[in-house]
Amino acid sequence: MKLFHLSDLHIGKLLCGYSLKENQERVLSQIVDYARKEHPDAVLICGDIYDKTAPSGEAYVMFDRFLEELSDIRPRIPVLIIAGNHDSPERLSYASAFLEKHLIYLSVFPPVREEEHLKKIELADEYGPVDFYLLPFLKPGYLRPLQPEGNVGSYEEAVRFLLSREKIDSQRRNVILSHQFYAAGQSDPETCDSETAVAMAGGLDRIDASVLDGFDYAALGHLHGAQRVGRPGMRYCGTPYKYSVSEEHHHKAVTVVELGKKGEEPKLRFLPLSGLQDVRRMRGTLEEVLEAAKRPEADTPGVCHDFVSVTITDEQEPYRIRERLEERYDHLLELRVDNARTRARLSQEETQEDPAPEPMEAFRQFYRTVHHASLPEEGERIMERLIRKIQDNGMEGER
Repeated sequence: MKLFHLSDLHIGKLLCGYSLKENQERVLSQIVDYARKEHPDAVLICGDIYDKTAPSGEAYVMFDRFLEELSDIRPRIPVLIIAGNHDSPERLSYASAFLEKHLIYLSVFPPVREEEHLKKIELADEYGPVDFYLLPFLKPGYLRPLQPEGNVGSYEEAVRFLLSREKIDSQRRNVILSHQFYAAGQSDPETCDSETAVAMAGGLDRIDASVLDGFDYAALGHLHGAQRVGRPGMRYCGTPYKYSVSEEHHHKAVTVVELGKKGEEPKLRFLPLSGLQDVRRMRGTLEEVLEAAKRPEADTPGVCHDFVSVTITDEQEPYRIRERLEERYDHLLELRVDNARTRARLSQEETQEDPAPEPMEAFRQFYRTVHHASLPEEGERIMERLIRKIQDNGMEGER
């Protein structure tokens, strides 16, 4: 069985204020062309369809056109979609019953009632059935209706609990779609600057990938760099386009997964994707960087349209740096100067470190980062008593 594994389309995303519409349309068109040529048995889209919970009309139109073009391929290719943390489940699930008639299956909410379970789609090939389990992005709090006594405290416990409720047949081939932060053992996967708050403070959202060991392939979304998590059959496919300069050296691609018989390791191939503009860093003297814009393949002679982050290394800073760069680079993301003077200033700033906050203030900051809200009054009182108790015990130990 041949699968296309995609995730993190982030339709509607801006890069430092620049629209990515034409680049996103190009990579989505390339995916459709690959689907026509390769005709996979299913296309898996593992969350973060849109960049915002309230997408623009333009973003809706782009994704609608993408699904329509996939649906026009004959025989029809099933498309399996889960919601990510950037998606609004309510908006993404619009017209889901109609879409299922066109073999487009959406799962946007985890089970929250006793009678609910993960959406399961069964497909088959010459080796028999393959069961696909659709697990949309979740937080432990979503499961309170199922666990009123509060036994689900962490992200890992939440995923383990949901999977334990499913009657997964280990004799069949099983695939899961999931959009969470998975890590193998003590080794964390690589992250990118474009991933907004992926790794939660304190690692609370970290899930050991062993929870997915029962699946023949784990199609993961959430991280923007393509990478395996432990074994080859557990994989982040990455974004279809570069969404930050930290992804400069990424090779964006459609991950093609070929499932053989039960027990065989999935085979992977990668079909390259490229936008109209590259995203990259440049470094050198001003004259060197300006000269580099004179590429023969440029649409406009002497002008580079790539998204660039530029670091200028002149010891004597030239006049009108930004203005001169913008004449040659019309999508300048950021400008930095790296010379003896700026390094000395940075070194001085690093030696003037801010004092560590008091324990109570440190906990307030931690709580605000995790819950995006201020610590309640009752929480203040509890923590003050706890901190006082710890400090008193410490003083008694010193005596």
